[in-house]
Amino acid sequence: MLKQLFRTKSLDALVHEGEEPKHQLKRVLGAFDVVMLGIGAIIGAGIFATIGTAAAGDAMRPGAGPALMLSFVLTAIACGFAALCYAEFSAMVPISGSAYTYSYGTLGELVAWIIGWDLIIEYAVGNVAVAISWANYFKTFVAGFGINIPDWMSIDYRTAAKIPGLLEHAPHIFGVPIVFNLPAFSIVALITVVLVLGIRESSRLTTIMVIIKLAVLGLFIWVGFHYVKPANWVPFAPNGWSGIQAGAAVVFFAYIGFDAVSTVAEEVKNPKRDLPIGIIGSLIVSTIVYILVAGVFTGIIPYPALVKTLSTSQAEPLTLAIQYANIKNWGNFLVGIIAFGSVIAHTAVLLVFQLGQPRIFFSMARDGLLPQSFAKVHPKYRTPYVTTILTGLIVGVTAMFTTIDEMVDLTNIGTLFAFILVCAGIIILRKKEPDRPRGFRTPWVPLLPLLGIAACLYLILGLPWITWIRFAGWLLIGLVVYFSYGYKRSLLRKEL
Repeated sequence: MLKQLFRTKSLDALVHEGEEPKHQLKRVLGAFDVVMLGIGAIIGAGIFATIGTAAAGDAMRPGAGPALMLSFVLTAIACGFAALCYAEFSAMVPISGSAYTYSYGTLGELVAWIIGWDLIIEYAVGNVAVAISWANYFKTFVAGFGINIPDWMSIDYRTAAKIPGLLEHAPHIFGVPIVFNLPAFSIVALITVVLVLGIRESSRLTTIMVIIKLAVLGLFIWVGFHYVKPANWVPFAPNGWSGIQAGAAVVFFAYIGFDAVSTVAEEVKNPKRDLPIGIIGSLIVSTIVYILVAGVFTGIIPYPALVKTLSTSQAEPLTLAIQYANIKNWGNFLVGIIAFGSVIAHTAVLLVFQLGQPRIFFSMARDGLLPQSFAKVHPKYRTPYVTTILTGLIVGVTAMFTTIDEMVDLTNIGTLFAFILVCAGIIILRKKEPDRPRGFRTPWVPLLPLLGIAACLYLILGLPWITWIRFAGWLLIGLVVYFSYGYKRSLLRKEL
């Protein structure tokens, strides 16, 4: 039994399965489309929401101050190690399963199942938090136009219970207050419809949103640069290395998503060339934007003022910077533009992650580890419509009734765990199949993958212990599902 649990699937078999007509997706994406999907997944809630905490710190961690620019560089290097490993795998095995598929071909079925189950945390669970955050920003944005969404229709029950009088004023049915987050469900439902209609349509919508949010961030950089005071960058690192390290851990959330590019591998025209370009290109573009935004942000607001302000408010950091700059005439208009950019950024992340999760379920079903109905492809649109609709229902309904509390840390540990296995898989595959043709080769193997593993472990060790417990509990549930269903129905096991 132990041998069967760690039996690997040949890479040739994995590629062949993706070419079967009944499971074949439509290859329509080029290099530009893939880069846009990557940027769409990366630049989102992180840059619009987390840089304030990363720069100023909080009760649990010191702030990086102006050295936040260096924090972004350090995090980009850590993610870069994993990105290079993803690039080699994606060019060699252009299959939708991402880290799940790569693990199946190198580390065995049990490890593949674990990573597939783990990726639900990164995509589906992470998207619940993004959907709730989107709803909050959207409610604030439309309020500027005089459209007020009732609190009972835009919040979850537990949060509502903490607000005096809200439950009493909410509608009641049989004495039970009706409270749910309709905007969060609505955006997930809308995105699900787009994703079912086709990958080309989804890609075009993502490209439009990426252009908008890059334009908004570019406007912030251009306008904010005129209000930067170099004196605000002194001292550069007010809390030394500990502040830089803590800042890097926080802004890691702003980088989650580049690996989602690999989930569209079966829909890329020339995956050997375009997937590495998409993965590495999107990471480079996002890092440059992040460093520029961090430089302008910390150059506008001096560190002491930032600490004081964020300790008493939960203002959106980029909006806070514009307000602090006290821009005459059109300052309020710029604040509105940034709020709009934040809504668009959240939407793009939702779309790409909602695109990624169904394709992982799709790949697992093709291997027999999930019901075969999950592997169905729409006869007209050539999309995995069953898993797309299922993912939309799970994320949308969950977002209606849950809070964001501690979702970020759980998403973080799941992503880092996936990065570690992909880096390890490159080392193993170079030993097992050194002569296999590779459209892209990760340089300096095994040194670079080992550095990637070490960097990810370093970031994981900085997470709260309760996150480890929750993660372990999630994996335990996954093992129960695997041994009660997946193990018995595995197509690889039946072949043996």
